[in-house]
Amino acid sequence: MFPPDFAWGAATAAYQIEGGWQADGKGPSIWDTFCREKGRVFEDQNGDLACNSYELWEKDLACIQQLGLTHYRLSLSWARLLPDGTSQNVNQRGVQYYNKVIDDLLASDVSPMVTLYHFDLPQALQDQGGWKSPDIAALFDNYAKFCFQTFGDRVKLWITINEPYVCAKLGHEDGIHAPGLKDKGIAPYVVGHNMLRAHAMAWHSYSSTYRAKQKGAVSLAINSDWFEPLDPGCNEDIAAAQRAIAFTLGWFAWPVFVTGDYPEVMKSAIDAQSDKLGYNGTSRLPRFSSDDPTILGTADFFALNYYTSRKVTPRGSCEHTLSMKSDQDTEEVLDPSWPICGVSWLAVVPYGLRKLLKYIKDTLGNPAVYITENGFSQVGPLQMKDVQRCEFYKSTISEVAKAVQEDGVNVRGYFAWSLMDNFEWADGFSVRFGLFHVDFSDAALDRTIYQSGQEYAKMISKNKSGQSKM
Repeated sequence: MFPPDFAWGAATAAYQIEGGWQADGKGPSIWDTFCREKGRVFEDQNGDLACNSYELWEKDLACIQQLGLTHYRLSLSWARLLPDGTSQNVNQRGVQYYNKVIDDLLASDVSPMVTLYHFDLPQALQDQGGWKSPDIAALFDNYAKFCFQTFGDRVKLWITINEPYVCAKLGHEDGIHAPGLKDKGIAPYVVGHNMLRAHAMAWHSYSSTYRAKQKGAVSLAINSDWFEPLDPGCNEDIAAAQRAIAFTLGWFAWPVFVTGDYPEVMKSAIDAQSDKLGYNGTSRLPRFSSDDPTILGTADFFALNYYTSRKVTPRGSCEHTLSMKSDQDTEEVLDPSWPICGVSWLAVVPYGLRKLLKYIKDTLGNPAVYITENGFSQVGPLQMKDVQRCEFYKSTISEVAKAVQEDGVNVRGYFAWSLMDNFEWADGFSVRFGLFHVDFSDAALDRTIYQSGQEYAKMISKNKSGQSKM
């Protein structure tokens, strides 16, 4: 059994489901631009239409009601609300759309968790330097204040930024997410730094102006795998696992929850590599200054996106190249006993979530935790009777229950990724994470529940009924 007020949710993101990319005054985002560059996305697909949730919201709401969710995590499209990225130009049709979504959820007794930024920066701001520019923090803060003012009377759970690690590394070092840059070893740290500054400014704005009246909670969603040493008896492997978690979860969790600064393991690794590359004492990892907002304490809960785990060992090479990978000096290994679901990187390791939850409790001061994303993908032939995914959800939620009951982790909610099949970033529509299947070959874009969706609904119902007897 989970606590009576446990949040049972599913999650989505605006660019992945909404479509309506030019509808009613919406401005372009970096993902609109990225998808138009040949070879960036599977079969050059894009999110122009996606699930067409902009026009078919009632179908989404019916799916939410069918599952019996208590919470629904959605993101706002910054470019739909503020087409040029600034509150000088408000798109009222975008405001009306999100007002309807929020009001319909509440009328259905479903609480919204709203993400302000889920990868889709307005292109107008990218043209001014995007997340590499220090000015972006104040621009984001103004956007956040607009959203708090407009929707905060009804929204009680806010996520400022989703997965800053992914935006920084995949978007600015690897080049496989928008904006598609490959500025290795420098840009990702600058981007991560500016995202932390932006998050902190927004959190302080909420606390000083809106919290007393709106009584909500604000955090940022941090993604992390669980990392453990390839050989638990090998000191080098233990150190490598510590570096791996410092460079992912620690990169953003340490400044917010622990010290107000980056992990020492991360700082020393980057500085050591910088010295080898001739930087002469100049760090590539930006330092927080007295002009920056206070970072420490700027989260009212821990929002965790977890998908998989890795065994870790040192790379074993003396590579002196400029990249995050060289700085981290780790090699990630898949345990052959872990089943792979769909995409090659996604090994199914439910126990890794429990271990990561306990790590968060033990190292970050036992915060309240919402698991804001967790899911299982399908590729290839469609399986509506997705037995493996059913088993995945049962096993994973069982591990979360153990974390709550046996490890004493303060888990407040679980959000499955995703409510429905959608545009899965660079994988386009080839990868399906949904609890509902969406038929993208048909103009009606009908949503049909998978067996896993039915099983998830049963788990939610069982826990609700169990709670009513407590």
